[in-house]
Amino acid sequence: MKALMCKTLGMPNTLVYEEVPDPSPGPGQVLLDMQAAGVNFPDALIVQGKYQFKPPLPFAPGAELAGVVAALGEGVKNVKVGDRVMAACSHGAFAEKVLVSAKQVIPLPPAISFETGASFTLVYGTSYHALKGRAALKAGETVLVLGAAGGVGLAAIQIAKALGARVIAAASTAEKLAVCEKNGADACINYTTEDLRERIKALTDGKGPDVIFDPVGGQYAEPAFRSIAWNGRYLVIGFADGSIPSLPLNLPLLKGASVVGVFWGEYVARQLFDFIRDLGEMFALIEQGKLVPHVSKTYPLAQGAQALQDLLDRKVVGKVVITRG
Repeated sequence: MKALMCKTLGMPNTLVYEEVPDPSPGPGQVLLDMQAAGVNFPDALIVQGKYQFKPPLPFAPGAELAGVVAALGEGVKNVKVGDRVMAACSHGAFAEKVLVSAKQVIPLPPAISFETGASFTLVYGTSYHALKGRAALKAGETVLVLGAAGGVGLAAIQIAKALGARVIAAASTAEKLAVCEKNGADACINYTTEDLRERIKALTDGKGPDVIFDPVGGQYAEPAFRSIAWNGRYLVIGFADGSIPSLPLNLPLLKGASVVGVFWGEYVARQLFDFIRDLGEMFALIEQGKLVPHVSKTYPLAQGAQALQDLLDRKVVGKVVITRG
């Protein structure tokens, strides 16, 4: 089979597209014929050795996929050969055949394409867990989404709207903010041309957002937190900016606010049944037309390194997907 392999840690251009042996499923494992694999920011970090999880070299990156069940390991009863499924994994999805734990395999509803299934699990799972599970978002509250035009950002906009919230989207260009508006944002902030705090103040009548969804980190974290509402919840999703901000701890005290960590991968590992419940609720929202994954571009597996580089270069709006062809 063909796979996109990380043989030495570095930038995406160090990845090698090559022939590797087909894997075989062991007990409790499922072998999938990958049809589409989602591209996420942690994938770009893991090949550089900058992510929390560091698999041994060599490895194929990629943490989510959709495909067809090709073979079953001993004891697997929840799926059968030929089933259309989606799955999450720590790594390995950027390959024609992918081994996953049977526990991580979820049937793909007939109405959902492979591309949508592959772009759904991580970004929507993270955003749903963050907003509903960690922030306990209520209808009528206001959510500020930083980095709103990225995959998790657009997912957060759609989920917050589905939960009845008002959404303020912050991004770096007018083009990205136009996409945010199309995905349901009620108001927008261009934080490269506008004063973030002043715009938040104006858009919330001085109250501030009840929930701040931050997958970016960096220079906008502190001014955003200084603008949070009383009893607000600041969701720490990740650090796409590349720098981890420091926050003066008097700020949560003064605002009666909470800094809330969101580690979706560990949530799935520790609370799998809760995640499966989340998926069922999100599938229902897809059927109602309230969640519509925004896949802006697909890349063939041979061009997977370019997909990761485009993500690092912030050329991606919404989600991009690697396909088998």
